[in-house]
Amino acid sequence: MNLPLRIARRYLFAKKSTNAINIITGIAVFGIAVGSAALVLVLSVFNGFEDLIMTMYSNFNPDVKVTPARGKTFEADSVLVLRLEAIEGVKAVSQTLEEVAFFDYKDNQDFGTLKGVDSNFNKVVGIDTTVREGTYAFEEGAREMAVMGLGMRNKLAANVGDRFTEMAVYSPKRERSNSPLEQPFRRSYIYPGGTFVIQQDFDNEFVLSSLSFARKLLGYSRPVVSALEIRLKPGANESSTLKQISEVLGKGFDVKPRYEQEKSFLKLMQVEKWLSYAIVSLMMLMVAFNIVGALWMVVLEKQRDISILKSMGATDNSVRNIFLYEGLLLSVLGIFLGFVLAIGLYIAQKTIGIVTVPGNFIVDAYPISMRVIDFAVVALTVMAIGLLASWPPAQRARRVKAMVREE
Repeated sequence: MNLPLRIARRYLFAKKSTNAINIITGIAVFGIAVGSAALVLVLSVFNGFEDLIMTMYSNFNPDVKVTPARGKTFEADSVLVLRLEAIEGVKAVSQTLEEVAFFDYKDNQDFGTLKGVDSNFNKVVGIDTTVREGTYAFEEGAREMAVMGLGMRNKLAANVGDRFTEMAVYSPKRERSNSPLEQPFRRSYIYPGGTFVIQQDFDNEFVLSSLSFARKLLGYSRPVVSALEIRLKPGANESSTLKQISEVLGKGFDVKPRYEQEKSFLKLMQVEKWLSYAIVSLMMLMVAFNIVGALWMVVLEKQRDISILKSMGATDNSVRNIFLYEGLLLSVLGIFLGFVLAIGLYIAQKTIGIVTVPGNFIVDAYPISMRVIDFAVVALTVMAIGLLASWPPAQRARRVKAMVREE
């Protein structure tokens, strides 16, 4: 251990001649501890919400989604699907077809998105686990059945147990008609068979049907889809699998992993996360004034010691480093205590939920998730603030004159 660091450690833990210095030092360490804990918890809460949202989205968004680079639809024959399923990292492939439609149930009407799915859809996403009313099924004898988002079901006041009332689904015809008397919309009928609850954006927009029903309504006779939704095997190499999928499909397709499917929303969450972190960091700068005060008083108290050290050959930089090291040691002690406090609050939140979420939310307590990288980021931030706060007192110590021996 070098000499400035040893002296700094001694100054930090040695008893001070003035009790006020001990009090101010304790307040500085306490402030750093609380600030460090706050920084860790801010990041952890945002991590928790991100994990929660991605879990909800995984019930509707696949691991990988393939869409045409141009246009809304493309043809996906059985050979293409089999080639994708043959890729080592691919577990299942589902064909889906989406289009905006108009829904009419009794005296209620609303626009939404009709999404036709095949029998593999519930193998690609966890949609069947989100059904809260009725069943996840698209056929019941000769009847075509729909599984509706909770918001759509409420807007249409649909009764999923009623097998005598049909729901009309309208979609505009793609081809132009020369006859002014011909209806511009295609119409088909379907029965509400189930209700899913995932996330408000999905619940208020989507109505699921069989892929054949959607193709019939939209007037497609060929195997047309708007997307191929793919589930990867657990532990599969995502980047390698995505590359193989792109090679099988060729040009003209967008291959998006799960995070890119909700890219704008996740970017917004990241911006909010780091803005909150920056605000708490600014509060830490105010706490740093306690470090300045504590070190300044230590410098005043140790002026005689500094003069003696300089007369013994200590350089100005060595003296400055003593107090820079002491500021860093104060920061390290505060960081350690802050991390212990943050972990304690994290355990309490996970076990008993000390901070609850008001209203009718999907979880009772604020979600929280700690990541190792967050501890590293917080430690570097607090150390930088501590070093910045230590600089003025260290410079003051540097200017203390060496003791002059009197003859």
